[in-house]
Amino acid sequence: MTLTSPHLGSSADWTDARLLYALEEVVEKELNRHLKVVKDWMPHEYVPWSDGRNFPGLFEDGEPWDPQQSKVTDVGRIALVVNLLTEDNLPSYHHEIATLFGRDGAWGTWVHRWTAEEGRHGIVMRDYLLASRAVDPDKLEQFRMAHMSEGFESDNRHSMLHSVAYVAFQELATRISHRNTGHQSGDPVCDRMLARIATDENLHMVFYRNLLGAAFELAPDLTMQAVRDVVVNFRMPGHGMPGFERAAAQMAIGEIYNMRIHHDDVLQPVLRFLKVLEIDGLGPEGLKAQEELGLYMNGLDAEASKFDEKLAARKARMAARAAG
Repeated sequence: MTLTSPHLGSSADWTDARLLYALEEVVEKELNRHLKVVKDWMPHEYVPWSDGRNFPGLFEDGEPWDPQQSKVTDVGRIALVVNLLTEDNLPSYHHEIATLFGRDGAWGTWVHRWTAEEGRHGIVMRDYLLASRAVDPDKLEQFRMAHMSEGFESDNRHSMLHSVAYVAFQELATRISHRNTGHQSGDPVCDRMLARIATDENLHMVFYRNLLGAAFELAPDLTMQAVRDVVVNFRMPGHGMPGFERAAAQMAIGEIYNMRIHHDDVLQPVLRFLKVLEIDGLGPEGLKAQEELGLYMNGLDAEASKFDEKLAARKARMAARAAG
């Protein structure tokens, strides 16, 4: 892809403030497009309220939680807790993007709209988990308190471009995680709920992906460096929650989110859509970043192939034990 838009000054001239101003028109266009295609939905309509009953506490007839009450698979329950705790940190996410993008004009309208839409996700997931007795409610609240008490600081808070690049990938990663959790949950009600959430996350990804494409037109070298940094150092926003590493490992084995999924279903679609590895006309720093990004993606693909082999061997062992 050859860049046809004029470079508005050198890379050194691009500050966050200049980029915010230069991208305002694109934000307004993408916001209007988003508002035309997004569909409002009611969280309470996705919750199996008739399955609900009192827990111990103020109610004398409260029934203690027991794992046998859950319709959800073990890996589904683990992923649901990780996904919900991630959504719970919305106040921190809002603070970060409002600080970076501002609260005025099209940027501010998007920040508040995004926050309002994301708020539904935490509402419906928690209501589902409690009504269906999918998880231990006491542990869920203890995890929430521990996670939110730590707060959240993005690895990319130092740069508006890095933040836009990160959310372009992260929103898609969240969509994939929710969708696969639904598929692996064992409960059709849960699957429908998470499919609805995943639809929102995909629209958020499209907004940020298109914004990232506009940034490539304006400041290709800086944007390429930001994408390289984000891809190479990518971490999901839930990395600070209690027991995240163990939960992530179980989700990887359960094929909800792992290296192969990250490479094939998250990184590659965004890079391919924007033709990031085909952009020419870059300066020395941009070209270096592009080459390093390509090398990293090749290395990640190779690591993912090794993971695939280990996962296949594990499945074979489990199948053999079950047959014996």
